[in-house]
Amino acid sequence: MRAIRLRKPGGLDSLYVGEAEAGPVGAGEIRVRLHASSVNYHDYIVVMGGIPTPDGRIPMSDGAGEVTEVGSGVSGFAVGDRVVSTFFPLWLAGEPTLETLAQVPGDRNDGYARDEVVAPATSFTHAPAGFSHAEAATLTCAGLTAWRALFVEAPLLPGDTVLVQGTGGVSIFALQFAKAAGAVVIATSSSDAKLDRLRALGADHLINYKRDAEWGVTARGLTGGRGVDHIVEIGGAGTLAQSIAACRLRGNIALIGVLAGFAGNVATAAIMAGNVRINGLTVGSREQQLAMIKAIEANAIRPVIDSCFDLEQIADAFRRQESGQHFGKICLEW
Repeated sequence: MRAIRLRKPGGLDSLYVGEAEAGPVGAGEIRVRLHASSVNYHDYIVVMGGIPTPDGRIPMSDGAGEVTEVGSGVSGFAVGDRVVSTFFPLWLAGEPTLETLAQVPGDRNDGYARDEVVAPATSFTHAPAGFSHAEAATLTCAGLTAWRALFVEAPLLPGDTVLVQGTGGVSIFALQFAKAAGAVVIATSSSDAKLDRLRALGADHLINYKRDAEWGVTARGLTGGRGVDHIVEIGGAGTLAQSIAACRLRGNIALIGVLAGFAGNVATAAIMAGNVRINGLTVGSREQQLAMIKAIEANAIRPVIDSCFDLEQIADAFRRQESGQHFGKICLEW
């Protein structure tokens, strides 16, 4: 069976087509014929060597496909079921622990850039009804991160205001989830054309952050001066100061990305004065994924897919990500 592998020390030119045998199905396991994955910033960091992995690592944290064999003791899955992977195979429910965060496909163990995998049944959930494999693959990392940010750590209420940044997968999922829950959404982008597309998805207020360096103050003004209830912070150090400026008293900032920097000055006095709650989070549990999928089906939410590439075009998919021109998720489909 095909597998994309990564030579050390990494880089897009270090990706190559190799092989991987999935092996027999044991008790509690399922065999999945994989058909899709989706590109995340985490995957990009791994491929570029930013997260050290053994030579020959199979990348990609997200995988979707069809069950082709079921091991003894497995309930809830049958041959032919369409399934999607979980980001933390050991984090099934409850609070995260060091032990349950110890495995990440494509990072600390081999991922889903391959034709077939055998894994514990708990490493997967059913895909939403009617979803293509590519649509399902967008949920593992980006979809669940947005879900946890808005509904697990600081539950969103109808009428709350949500600020999303940019047009990547997490931000667009957050916009869709927030609108389904009856929230008011403020969206930012550096592109007026992308802002128009965000408006079409339901964004109530739009800010071009290239033209408005103090976009956090502008966002606060859009709330009548009260401040934003929930901010999905994907930029990190480069955007956190504006998120703090936008946030209401005792508001919530879900710190889930580092696109604008890994470290930098933090306005600690502003955090303290505003009683701002900043919560760092990485994706979520299998239990949370199941809840998200129920909500997706109930609200007929469909992922926004920018483009799809064949498995062997994985480097081109990452180049599309590097360009910053994408709107929504970039997928691999085979």
